[in-house]
Amino acid sequence: MPDPVRLPYSQLDQLPDRDPEETAEWRESLDAVTKAAGPHRAAYLMRRALEHTARTEGTDLPSLLETDYVNTIPTSAEPAFPGDEALEARITAWNRWNAAAMVTRGSKLGLGGHIATFASAAWLYETGFQHFFRGKEGDGSGDQLYIQGHASPGIYARAFLEGRLTEEQLDHFRQEAGGEGLPSYPHPRRLPWLWEFPTVSMGLGPLSAIYQARFNRYLEHRDIKDTSNSHVWAFLGDGEMDEPESTAALALAGREGLDNLTFVINCNLQRLDGPVRPNFKIVQELEAQFRAAGWNVVKALWGQAWDEVFALDTDGAVVQRLRETPDAQFQTYATRDAAYLREHFFGAGDALKAIAAQLSDAKLLELFQTSRAGHEPRKVYAAYQAAVEHKGAPTVILAQTVKGYTLGAGFESRNANHQMKKLTTAEFRTMRDLLELPIPDSALEGDLVPYWRPAEDSPEMQYLRTRRAALDGPAPARQVAAKPLPMPADKVFDALKKGSGSQEIATTMAFVRLVKDLMRDKETGKRWVPIVPDEARTFGMESLFPTAGLYSPKGATYDPVDRDQLLWYKEAKNGQILNEGITEAGSLADFTAAATSYATHGEPMIPFYIFYSMFGWQRTADQFWALADQLGRGFVIGATAGRTTMTGEGLQHADGHSHLIASTNPAALSYDPAFAYEVAVIVKEGLRRMYGPDAEDVFYYLTVYNETKVQPAMPEGVEQDILKGLYRFKEATAIEGAEVPRLQLLASGTAIHWILEAQQLLAADWGVAADVWSAPSWTELRRDALECDAARLEGEDRVPHVTRALAGAPGPVVAVSDWMRAVPDQIAPWVEQDWTSIGTDGFGLSDTRDAARRHFGVDPQSVVVQALAALARRGDVKPETVKEARERYGL
Repeated sequence: MPDPVRLPYSQLDQLPDRDPEETAEWRESLDAVTKAAGPHRAAYLMRRALEHTARTEGTDLPSLLETDYVNTIPTSAEPAFPGDEALEARITAWNRWNAAAMVTRGSKLGLGGHIATFASAAWLYETGFQHFFRGKEGDGSGDQLYIQGHASPGIYARAFLEGRLTEEQLDHFRQEAGGEGLPSYPHPRRLPWLWEFPTVSMGLGPLSAIYQARFNRYLEHRDIKDTSNSHVWAFLGDGEMDEPESTAALALAGREGLDNLTFVINCNLQRLDGPVRPNFKIVQELEAQFRAAGWNVVKALWGQAWDEVFALDTDGAVVQRLRETPDAQFQTYATRDAAYLREHFFGAGDALKAIAAQLSDAKLLELFQTSRAGHEPRKVYAAYQAAVEHKGAPTVILAQTVKGYTLGAGFESRNANHQMKKLTTAEFRTMRDLLELPIPDSALEGDLVPYWRPAEDSPEMQYLRTRRAALDGPAPARQVAAKPLPMPADKVFDALKKGSGSQEIATTMAFVRLVKDLMRDKETGKRWVPIVPDEARTFGMESLFPTAGLYSPKGATYDPVDRDQLLWYKEAKNGQILNEGITEAGSLADFTAAATSYATHGEPMIPFYIFYSMFGWQRTADQFWALADQLGRGFVIGATAGRTTMTGEGLQHADGHSHLIASTNPAALSYDPAFAYEVAVIVKEGLRRMYGPDAEDVFYYLTVYNETKVQPAMPEGVEQDILKGLYRFKEATAIEGAEVPRLQLLASGTAIHWILEAQQLLAADWGVAADVWSAPSWTELRRDALECDAARLEGEDRVPHVTRALAGAPGPVVAVSDWMRAVPDQIAPWVEQDWTSIGTDGFGLSDTRDAARRHFGVDPQSVVVQALAALARRGDVKPETVKEARERYGL
């Protein structure tokens, strides 16, 4: 860590000193200790005094952000180890072997895989599996395990040992195309009975784990389910902590005292290409960061072999040397001989040399090559026990290991070991001997190294089964036991289907009104989870504040400033709304936890996450992908949608591309409804598809607008076509004359109002008849068309809905939206008529709606010109008509 800046003044100078003479005496005493025994002794005494004072009732001192580079829990304070260490060592050895064998066998096909991560973390996982991680056979929830993505081979190896996977399945690691393979990393969508949480997109695991622990409390506080026995364990790498998402919500976890959460950070001091902090110390940095955020920090750094060294370190020279040595040098120490260690570590002072003189060469090598707390089950158990017993704050365990441990000198602590995918036969023999596995040489003579497991009636297998039975079954495990939810009454949706009469309302408000009514439903109302990143008032949701309440684990510890108002800001321990502040990443992590509660806890929840403009898909598309992987269900609402609807906001707000990003996510059903009744139809269908008897693993994305319009009543018989993505909303106005030019205008969202006005202008000014079509989903039209194309290859006679709906419609097609042209262009290949699209390509800008639409060429007059140009290309109108129209409308 960098040296602190020494200031010529103290924060305490501004406070009165009631006894300056006593203060001076304390300073003089400290100066005397420093002069006589050295600065380390003075610091030690001060630490002791601070610890003593902190434990004294009535004192209030800020905690130290950084402690010495030694274990938090002394060996003398470790609890008794409750297991059979010899049996657990053999089980762990089998898992190490089978993980390495699986990756090596797969590498012969060029598939890759990672060995070194699990090799370093094996005891971190095994100690948990043997003594802490609860399965789902108890209360149906168990613990939630966020497995480090690159450690997946070790989890597969354990599942194989438990009999949950076969050799054939292990041999299909990274071979998923046939439907029977194992995914490379934790992917619930690819292996839904095993994996619960996708974690290999680094940074998303820690963020999701925090909000999962928080959501567990939410369920408990709202009396949905007792989750008090569920503990969230997140296994992370020290290099992964550089991702901004990894530390984005640390303060939330500390602030809300989430003692149902433990981070286990595998500090092997290496990231993918080299040391995490070559010239610094990642453990110390992380300790300070977590302590500052209010976490309980447990450092498990050194194995028992170091106890002798620390006992000899009477003046603190070793502790000081450990503290000042950068991480890259520790990596070097792990690969050098005893002479190097004597010279470069212990040669930095007489006190260190004296200690080294009492240690054998073998002891020195053990200290630096193998003796890490993360490789000793007793040390790991002590850390885990401290974590689950700690109350009032989350815990982070900083466990030091050696990357590539037990894989041989060619792997251990090597910069390139992340890219090393296989062991040679000689390396497997060395590994076998080190792990003391009963595998004969003859078994290693073939092309493929064998998998190995003890007999079913062996002590190891009996022990393994007994321990997992005591912990409520296998883990990790994902199961869906939730029952379907009853559908709300039709009358809730009928209100929007009737239209708004003469009243103008925005589709954003229509959605909020619908959800407010749905939240009153006696059967399912309590299962709605509104999630807002601090824009609820913008979306007209403040009416939910006093009725549903905003969730806070502390309730309201203050007198609300607006308590005497009708729509006051009501925080409550059983509040329903999750108002997360300005964090789309946190809000989507909330949504993911709620959207997967049907599997995690057997409790289906109906989250809707409403965000502002482009600050959803653009900012957190990676999380949306993870949501799909995790099989999440719920409603995502893009409010203040479109590139021209937000007057005055400008380039970094105006959203014209989120539907294009969403179209890349196979689990997202994307809709851009034009009218309130379309919102009602889509939400009703979403509830059926996601929460009905045949629930599907999809989520709905709806874009709604803040532009107030009169909402029409729903035409007869259009429900299914709304869901398919296209229906004729208004036929062309009748025009007298034998040869009336004709065309089709298609639009989604707020653009429907532009083409309705364009329809009138075309008829009145140019004698052109235009039919108006609403296209609630360009993306769903495309997906249907792709499915039809695939079916035709199989001999089925299937016609895409867009082709069938427009069949025989006269004239060219002009598609209009408040999105970039690529959004409607998705369906162009399946439109038989001449195709023209109009959209809002380019950056947004600040101005009035009319000016912005004129700028992008999507206002009604611009639509008219484009329509006439399409007709002119066919010879249906004279070419000069287009120029005349441009001049008339001032374009």
